[in-house]
Amino acid sequence: MASAWLKSAVFYEIYPNSFMDSNGDGYGDFKGITSKLEYIKSLGCNAIWLNPHYDSPFKDGGYDVRDYFKVSSRFGSEEDFDDFIKSAHAKGIKVILDLVPGHTSEENPDFIKSASSVPNDMYDRYIWTNDPWSSPEGFKIINGRYDRKGSYLVNFFSTQPALNYGFNRVDHPEWQSSCKSEAALKTREWLKSVMRFWLDRGADGFRVDMADSLVKNDGEQSEKPATSEIWRDIRSMLDNEYPDAVIVSEWSNPQAIRAGFHADFMLNHHGNPHNLLVRYEENGENRSYFDPDGKGDAAAFAKGFTEWHDAIKNDGYLGLISCNHDTHRLAPHFGQDQLKIIYATIFTLPGVPFLYYGDEIGMKYMKDIPSVECGFNRTGSRTPMQWNMTANAGFSSAEKTFLPTETDKVVNVASQEKDKKSLLNCMKSLFAFRREHKEFVSTEMEFLHAKGAEPLVYKRGGLTVVVNPLKVKQTAPVKLAPKTKAIFSIGKEAKAVKDGIAVPPLSFTVFE
Repeated sequence: MASAWLKSAVFYEIYPNSFMDSNGDGYGDFKGITSKLEYIKSLGCNAIWLNPHYDSPFKDGGYDVRDYFKVSSRFGSEEDFDDFIKSAHAKGIKVILDLVPGHTSEENPDFIKSASSVPNDMYDRYIWTNDPWSSPEGFKIINGRYDRKGSYLVNFFSTQPALNYGFNRVDHPEWQSSCKSEAALKTREWLKSVMRFWLDRGADGFRVDMADSLVKNDGEQSEKPATSEIWRDIRSMLDNEYPDAVIVSEWSNPQAIRAGFHADFMLNHHGNPHNLLVRYEENGENRSYFDPDGKGDAAAFAKGFTEWHDAIKNDGYLGLISCNHDTHRLAPHFGQDQLKIIYATIFTLPGVPFLYYGDEIGMKYMKDIPSVECGFNRTGSRTPMQWNMTANAGFSSAEKTFLPTETDKVVNVASQEKDKKSLLNCMKSLFAFRREHKEFVSTEMEFLHAKGAEPLVYKRGGLTVVVNPLKVKQTAPVKLAPKTKAIFSIGKEAKAVKDGIAVPPLSFTVFE
């Protein structure tokens, strides 16, 4: 089972470019994050997931790592990073880093060495074909960039050559090597060395990017036996050497827990439970459960969530997201009153909460802005944090920030801290309530009612949660036990009536 601290963790995801700029260069940095640790703690968050902080040419927002053993000078010095970790720990805040195991930057010295026309010790640490003209079907291939006799595989963009963890099924022995080959095992040991380096620096674990992408020809996402074996080996290393460290996977499949991860993100993949709850669309039309026009289906969500939860509940946790750096923010599609009940629902389901920076104030997805650092349609979710109503929303004193800022008299921290009814103060109350009730860190979960757009009713131990996504009053056909009382609500409080529970519009109530 996971490290003890993970089950009660509430994470705050920080995209370092965008959080707080301390030196006026238009980019966020370590000192900026350190200056806002008290704010993060005030939210009720006791852990941080930091997006890539490594040395990088930023051709994919930092997910193209040039040097895994060095911080990016964009974010400050090595000392600034160490001070951030130390300061976070002093406030009782854990920090997990982003680990990018499947590929490096094309500027990584090891890759440049592997691209040489003369064989060397890095020659087989990336995946190269034996023919510069070849483009094998089923792989992303880059031809003709280097003098080496071959083409190289990439995992995502052309700037991200794939590291060689081998192939589970070898179809072309002239250039594919087994996942048990010496080269593949060396790559695995190199990855362990990266993890040890940052854990020794004080990191508390890692969120693992594209965790299922390591071994090629490794079957379906739901299996990936050779890739899973690598992670189980790494988990064994962590259990032996760093027993308090955690690994959280970007896999979005119960197989991740079977592969040794402590937690796995439930991402916004079409038709999965998170998607059905808040983001599901058909023919461009919102059909999620929280669609205010009642076009969603609570039954489909409940069925999918129960299956996923039951598959992993004895061995790990679901990572429950408000959003992330790859996903469109829910605002402005949903208003602040809707966001209150959406986040309350997500974060009272069994799992570990991950709050994306700015979601606590309802920051909006910014449409129609130019792509920066290959963010493409993700760019609009990565804009600078909105702290106040001063220039650049208090993010930076620069004349120009790396992405445009939005100054909004409602959507900023300073304004919402003063408003008792704000989304920010609602989130603080929600996390405080969650922290006070052990039922929310248990694995106990039962849906009592889930049908169409009717109120969603579920039990967490001795607590009963009732949610109404619509702007009209509804009745949930669930009888509460005598003397049951409401102990927390957003919107008007639901009440027990003769034929069930009367649930006010856009409301969230917890009964004890």
